[in-house]
Amino acid sequence: MLYAGFMSAALPPFPQPEESLGTPPVLDVGTASAEPCLRADAARNRARLLEAASRLIAEHGAAGVTMEAVAAAAGVGKGTVFRRFGDRTGLLLALLDHSARTLQADFMGGPPPLGPGAPPVDRLRAFGLAVLYRYVEQLDLQLAAQPEASRRFAHPFQQALQTHVTMLLRQIRPGADCELLAHTLLAFLDPALISHLTRQRGMPMERLEKGWVDLVARATGTEV
Repeated sequence: MLYAGFMSAALPPFPQPEESLGTPPVLDVGTASAEPCLRADAARNRARLLEAASRLIAEHGAAGVTMEAVAAAAGVGKGTVFRRFGDRTGLLLALLDHSARTLQADFMGGPPPLGPGAPPVDRLRAFGLAVLYRYVEQLDLQLAAQPEASRRFAHPFQQALQTHVTMLLRQIRPGADCELLAHTLLAFLDPALISHLTRQRGMPMERLEKGWVDLVARATGTEV
């Protein structure tokens, strides 16, 4: 498979509160509930809740993650979970944010072709394939965490992806409406579409890989 190395066995380990995430600060994918100046005890509670939710997903799938189940698994009151994350979607988005930081670090400062140092069209191809595999390996969580329309495109990580793709497109096609073109490209990487194509239509990953590379070529006027 192309770019199979982007797949990982599980979510990365949750950092302790005092540990640096090592993510470039230009695009912050943290949610509003992930305050940068949490008290030490609040930060520990947040990390413990996310660890409990991660264990529940590993054991029961995303459907097993309820506010009550996470509170019980973490040994705290249900009100603590609601105060920290707001609702179930907020909790699931926090789980995805943690994983998303590693992807953001890769495309902002990692080795080429995903990171800086490669031609922009090569970076765009590598970016889509990295996101594709990331979403496939976390598909149940991705689907369960989908917010309503008013929150979906305003989410910090979605905005980070949009900004990155727009930046690459401006380097490749400076005269195009790169903002709208970025939305078009990212639509190919929508978790619901990926679920439909792989699970309902039975498409192999090789076909989706080739489809992304072909779409980039057509959108940018470049050769595969």
